[in-house]
Amino acid sequence: MSSSTTETDRTDSGPFAWFRTLGRNGRKAFIGAFGGYGLDSYDFQVLPLGLVAITAYFGITKGEAGLLTTVTLVVSAIGGAVAGIMADRIGRVRTLMITVATYAVFTVLCGFATSYETLLIFRALQGLGFGGEWAAGAILVAEYCKPQYRGRTVAFIQSAWAVGWALSVLVYALVFNFFPQDVAWRVLFWTGALPAILIIYVRRTVKDAPQVTEHRATSRHKGSFQAIFAGNLTRTTLFASLLATGVQGGYYTLATWLPTYLKSERGLTVIGTGGYLAFLISGAFIGYVAGGYVTDWLGRKKTFALFSVLSAALIMLYTQIPAGANTAVLFLGFPLGFCMSAIFSGFGSFLAELYPTALRGTGQGFTYNFGRAVGALFPTLVGFMAERMGIGGAMVFGAIAYGIAVVALFGLPETKGRELL
Repeated sequence: MSSSTTETDRTDSGPFAWFRTLGRNGRKAFIGAFGGYGLDSYDFQVLPLGLVAITAYFGITKGEAGLLTTVTLVVSAIGGAVAGIMADRIGRVRTLMITVATYAVFTVLCGFATSYETLLIFRALQGLGFGGEWAAGAILVAEYCKPQYRGRTVAFIQSAWAVGWALSVLVYALVFNFFPQDVAWRVLFWTGALPAILIIYVRRTVKDAPQVTEHRATSRHKGSFQAIFAGNLTRTTLFASLLATGVQGGYYTLATWLPTYLKSERGLTVIGTGGYLAFLISGAFIGYVAGGYVTDWLGRKKTFALFSVLSAALIMLYTQIPAGANTAVLFLGFPLGFCMSAIFSGFGSFLAELYPTALRGTGQGFTYNFGRAVGALFPTLVGFMAERMGIGGAMVFGAIAYGIAVVALFGLPETKGRELL
């Protein structure tokens, strides 16, 4: 056996083969996309973490508080769809930089809001960048991957969400202990300027995959909404959008209301809430990573079905534990975080495999963010229902969203091992 063959075999095997086989430029793209999604998560999570203080400061209802998240997610659908077209037309890397800059600027401006209405507008505009970043970053990395490793590689990008979430909880605990509540929520938003550092790195080191650059230069059909609703892609786009709606409706119900639930119905302090969230986030990080291996082993559709059922069951258990049994809530947070995050691990690879190169950004950007926008109705609905049922009772509604995801899978093909065309 030749030395070159041996070296190739060694590169293509082992626990970190998914990273080595990306190549030098692919690894740089991975770092850029990982950082972008992690900071995307950070800038999103500062709102749920500061929601109790914001509610008190502006004197708003739970429904109005939920609307702050909903408007972010609804506008993010526009941002994601537009970013998808941009990724197909001007490139993945340039789109990544634009979206990161957008969500960073408007997160900082949220800290200067003088009224609920102003905060609502700034948060909506933050959604433009928030929705677009994932569409650009996930595709950027997926196009450097080997098919057998695509699920786990893009899942590691998804795991950045848990890293950003953990960082936001840590900063939240520090800020709310050093500043009075009326000021702390503003400081928390101002820390959203962190992504500016990432933009410098991406601009200097990250490049689109060579085949994508070549295809963009020669293709006549790129970045078209009409094209993803034409021919065989119509069915794909409709059911992929429904899948994204179900998964994100369940997730954002939890992400929005869990800190408030732990404080108001479980009676936890700021430090106590942070401790409970640490269990949830630890499970989330491991879930993102493990889910990627599961989706490469079990297949995309079976993985979505498995974690949809488990997430729905765990939401009902977590929110219906009797008062006084906070220890059970603490430990149940780990499997809940694991399952609600593992289900996301297959999205990047699955959506990339459903669309051809010329329409990959458009297809992935539209379907994922359509789901984000419609799924965003769940937090607001839960907020209004909580006025009568309590937050814990209303959050059970999030389990219904995962049922929608299971139904959507019947209209989609299995894409495990598919080469990107």
